[in-house]
Amino acid sequence: MQPVIITAALVGAEVTREQQPHLPITPQEIISAAVECYEAGASIIHIHVRDAQGNATQDGALFSEVVEGIRARCDVITQVSTGGAVWMSAEERLQSIECRPDMATLTTGTVNFGDGVFMNNRGLVESFARRLREYGIVPEIEVFDVGMIDEALRLHSMGLISDPIHFDFVMGVPGALVADPVHLVHMVRCLPPDSTWSVAGIGRHQLTLGTIALAMGGNVRVGFEDNIYYRKGQLAKSNAELVARIARIAGELDRPVATPAQAREILQLERYRKQDDKLL
Repeated sequence: MQPVIITAALVGAEVTREQQPHLPITPQEIISAAVECYEAGASIIHIHVRDAQGNATQDGALFSEVVEGIRARCDVITQVSTGGAVWMSAEERLQSIECRPDMATLTTGTVNFGDGVFMNNRGLVESFARRLREYGIVPEIEVFDVGMIDEALRLHSMGLISDPIHFDFVMGVPGALVADPVHLVHMVRCLPPDSTWSVAGIGRHQLTLGTIALAMGGNVRVGFEDNIYYRKGQLAKSNAELVARIARIAGELDRPVATPAQAREILQLERYRKQDDKLL
């Protein structure tokens, strides 16, 4: 099996310092956490940012500071969130891409998200896909339910996203797809040839689904955005600790950990951009 791409989701929009004292909040803390995760084996850093009060924000200037700071210290792939938080407008959410990251998330459907609703109607999704293509940013399709795979393929048929398509299965969000391995196997079987995929298990499912993904030949996302614990009742000391654990398990399964350069090749980031240039 090919090397495993580990994504570190450092911050998210919901976790607080009260829940996880080691949560990085300031730009410098996020940059330092990203470098630590890179050194532990992550090849993609999934980025949210917080304001001075620690609240979720899509402030473009903060994203630029973080992305530029990460790039100055390591060659990890930068991936920003266009999801933001469920209460944000579409215009607010898209501020994150102004810093021209390597990748950005693209959620292809609306889903219940705890007590809120993560709104992504077809018009919004199409406009996000067009903007990412215009900026030469490679999307990661965020899948919270199986129908979102079909919606991604619809975007592909419209010429709004190009081959190869990279999917991330987010499993275990209350109100969305439950973290059952049966669902993971089904979704992988629904993917088009030559696509790649990763899994982000929420809470206690992060380790279990991540290990299953390793055995299936997939990739893994870990980090405080999805899970703040190392084991039941024991908070993780850092995002890097969670990266290092999944890297060790990958080694036991004879899955070498991909470097950023290898991840770029596996995801065919440069080829994807060239295809988008032709579409433009």
